Amino acid sequence: MQEVFYTIRWWIPIFIIGIIFLPITTLIFKKFYDRGYLFSKVIGIGIISYSALVLGEIKLLPFSVFTLFLIIWAFILINLKLLNINKIREHSRLWKIFILEEILFFGGILLWSFVRSHEPSINGLEKFMDFGFLNSMLRSSFFPPTDMWFPPFPINYYYFGHLTTAVLTKLSFLPSFVTFNLMIATLFSFCFSLSFSLGSNFISKNIVSKNGIIGGILTGFMVTFGGNLHTIYAFFKAYNVEAPVPLWQLALNISSFPNSYWYPNATRFIPFTIHEFPLYSFVVSDLHGHVLDIMFVLLTIALIYIIYLEKNINKLLLGFISFFLAIMYMTNVWDGAIYLLLLTLVLFIKNLNSKKLSEILVNTSKPLLTIILLFFIFSLPFNYYFKPFAQGFGVLCSPSFLTKIGKIGPFLFEASHCQHSPWWQLLILYGFFYFFVISFLVFLLKFRNKLKQSEDNIFMVALIVLSTFLIIVPEIVYLKDIYPAHYRANTMFKLVYQSFIMLSLVSSFAIVKIIEKTKNIFFYFVTVILVGLVFLYPYFAIRSYYGDFKNRVGLDGSLYLKTRLPDDYKAIAWINKYIKGSPVIVEAQGDSYTDYGRISANTGLPTILGWTVHEWLWRGTYDIPAPRIAEIKDIYESQDINKTKQLLNKYKASYIYVGSLEREKYPELKESKFEKIGKIIFQEGQTKIYSLR
Repeated sequence: MQEVFYTIRWWIPIFIIGIIFLPITTLIFKKFYDRGYLFSKVIGIGIISYSALVLGEIKLLPFSVFTLFLIIWAFILINLKLLNINKIREHSRLWKIFILEEILFFGGILLWSFVRSHEPSINGLEKFMDFGFLNSMLRSSFFPPTDMWFPPFPINYYYFGHLTTAVLTKLSFLPSFVTFNLMIATLFSFCFSLSFSLGSNFISKNIVSKNGIIGGILTGFMVTFGGNLHTIYAFFKAYNVEAPVPLWQLALNISSFPNSYWYPNATRFIPFTIHEFPLYSFVVSDLHGHVLDIMFVLLTIALIYIIYLEKNINKLLLGFISFFLAIMYMTNVWDGAIYLLLLTLVLFIKNLNSKKLSEILVNTSKPLLTIILLFFIFSLPFNYYFKPFAQGFGVLCSPSFLTKIGKIGPFLFEASHCQHSPWWQLLILYGFFYFFVISFLVFLLKFRNKLKQSEDNIFMVALIVLSTFLIIVPEIVYLKDIYPAHYRANTMFKLVYQSFIMLSLVSSFAIVKIIEKTKNIFFYFVTVILVGLVFLYPYFAIRSYYGDFKNRVGLDGSLYLKTRLPDDYKAIAWINKYIKGSPVIVEAQGDSYTDYGRISANTGLPTILGWTVHEWLWRGTYDIPAPRIAEIKDIYESQDINKTKQLLNKYKASYIYVGSLEREKYPELKESKFEKIGKIIFQEGQTKIYSLR
């Protein structure tokens, strides 16, 4: 029952925020039959979080519950001014759809909270990084937040989504080791419920209809629970995951289904790349930028759709799309660029009725230039401190004469960088979608005379064009980062994640529209098989990660420490209770994806250096974090007290942590010197915290 109590306590502020921002939302979504009810929550969360960021950066008001309440009251007054009697009467007529969507939203949080309660550990993959960002923000009075693994420098990553989590954590008065998991559940719920709203409004904008509701539910399931055709490998003899082979090279083995099928392989099928999708993200539950941005992605698609429907773009809509493109950029940089591209394409299509090309270009450029200008203004609070760590665009399979040149402007020509995806691997990943894409395009041609006035169909074509472009791009260029063998992994990951979402919207729409108009048995038969295969994925993934739901432990993401590192568990609880602010604590430095950095991640207290490779990526070069490795070693192992003091003073350290990992990492530990320069303020077994004098 405690998880239900936590969920209700978490849901209440989100519900209130949605109600507060409903008046302004209904002004924007007046062409949606549900008036964008669910999107009001995302709009409110985005605006409140952004306001807190700006107030914190200009040092006008600290990041506190009091400040958040002031912001909320300000927007209550603004939205009250937008209310009128007619609007209230209109909303009263929509109460049934509002209740339905609220049930979907709250039910989604409950469902995934239940799932997470069977393995809530904030440990593994990049959870330490995400949890550290969240806790660092919760300790911050002003912004930008300090990088808990590289003080005194600010976080040099896309952190706005983590800020929204911190805002909701403060408003719910729950501990972060619970809200981390509740935010994952909320993002899952937003993914389903916002997709439902989008899908149903694509099919029937102005009125509630049976097909609209069915289409909405199908869209919610497709975006949120869908996998890819990789599940077909469960029916064949297992292959070497390091070297995937086509199905026709494997023996059919139905009797041993699912043949030790391992669900992460669907996201790493093309060697040296990553091609994730939402359900995998929800299962592994890293609170990462691409997941945190899902709610803003679906909102932005809805806003772009509204822009497409409106004859004239009013100032409110212009400001909103600019603002949320900036929000997306600050949450997951790539997404801002991707959906600016979608907006450009939609504006261009919208103006195709002009007779001259010059008129089309002018009519497209005018609002676009305003949007881009506002985008840069809105993203300034983030950009002022953010330093991009990409090193240019690499061109795949560059000819030898260009590799000798190496670089021309932003373009890099690197030798031995020639990875391409075989057609059969692309078919496994995207064949499901393109069956419906092709069927839909054929459908449009066949019924072109009856459907030519349908705006929804043209918008779907825009989604298809952009999604296809995003899938093709990683076969041509990649954004250069620090990873030598996986040089196009992040490029593919960020681009095709959005392709998956957009193609899921298109496929759901296509299925409903084609079934409405035709009785093609072949289409029905193939649809059932393909949909069945992609919905096998949650069966494999959820059961595997959550141990067949045999061990329910609750939503406390720190409980794993109680058995794995029990002394650290008690020390972290003590720190969170008694140490205020953001003083520097020294702990052992270690590699990414390990338990090192566990004190800073679980408390938000900055440490001299955390996961080195992550800091290498964020700072652009290994030379920046590298010197700190030896300095931390000297703090723990040097016999020279004066040298130790100098290093501690250099980083303005207030505390030294000595636990099992420190003793393991630094076997020549000289602990006696800490008693001379500080005092023990916490001890549990051999784990000690020293406060420096």
